[in-house]
Amino acid sequence: MADSKLFYGTRHYTVPLRAAWACQRTKRAKRAVEVVKKFVTRHMKVQDEENIWIDQDVNEVIWARGIQKPPRRIHIIVNREDGDDRIEVQLDEAKY
Repeated sequence: MADSKLFYGTRHYTVPLRAAWACQRTKRAKRAVEVVKKFVTRHMKVQDEENIWIDQDVNEVIWARGIQKPPRRIHIIVNREDGDDRIEVQLDEAKY
């Protein structure tokens, strides 16, 4: 895919985590992190050489109520810098 189709900058997303509730109770929070990565991969058109870096604050919000009860949705900010091979996922502090 050409680099002209990629978006460089910051975007705000609300990620639905309903797919995390479709698995075993003892694996929901881990699955929620995977859902966030899959969402970012799909919406930011992640290339093979790029890494998705999830901020610790996002992880703490997902795990705040334990492994069995992750939130139903999470508000994030996704940032891709030009020339960097890392996509950063941060918590949208205005929503929390």
